[in-house]
Amino acid sequence: MSEPKIAIAFDLYGTLLATESMATHLGKICGDDKKAQEVSTVWRQYQLQYSWRINAMGIYRSFREITEAALQQAADEAKLTLRPEHIVELMRDYDALNLFPEVQFALDALEAVHDRVDCYIFSNGPAPMIHASVANSPTLGKYAKLFKGEISVEEVQAFKPDARVYDHLVRETGHEGHEEDVWLVSANAWDVVGARARGLQAAFVDRKGAGWTDRLGDVIGGIKPSVIASGVDRAVIEILNHSGGHY
Repeated sequence: MSEPKIAIAFDLYGTLLATESMATHLGKICGDDKKAQEVSTVWRQYQLQYSWRINAMGIYRSFREITEAALQQAADEAKLTLRPEHIVELMRDYDALNLFPEVQFALDALEAVHDRVDCYIFSNGPAPMIHASVANSPTLGKYAKLFKGEISVEEVQAFKPDARVYDHLVRETGHEGHEEDVWLVSANAWDVVGARARGLQAAFVDRKGAGWTDRLGDVIGGIKPSVIASGVDRAVIEILNHSGGHY
């Protein structure tokens, strides 16, 4: 009798897709690379802050709306005037991000073991945004068929790390009652803690090499990542080995 498949769910923005490249697109608009980098960094910070704040309020708006609003605040604070057509252009660019360099190796490895692993994308983005990001990415698009599903939080009207979104992930992957067979791969420590708190396995992608510094898990029961890896490629290898296979 064959072993049951495990599910690996990848966070999309900042884990598979490199949002840092938006600084280049901003630079073309403002003509100042330093300011563009600052706006890009703050934009990402506000994007996440908005999602956490609106979660706490018990209100839901789409991640696309939040992303646009965060961009506008970051630009306003930097005294960067963005015309409506600039915002449309930047959001179009956001839908066509590239993979981080090491991700392609990870996805190639998973294609070789598709008989024992189901792969998913699991994102704060609404379904059309996720689909556009996969289809339009110059490097992710060719792997679209690898993913069994694109799972959005929009169905539960909440954002990560709300407990409901991880329960939704478990249901969508068909592993209710066997949360330990579902793996999250994320470069966000708060996402990892959220998944682990609901009984899922989680791999923390530590591209900066800073190690695991999040301490909220200590407060709520000694929660830590199942795996810490320098990139998505190493995370996938560790997950496959952890799950009884070898690559």
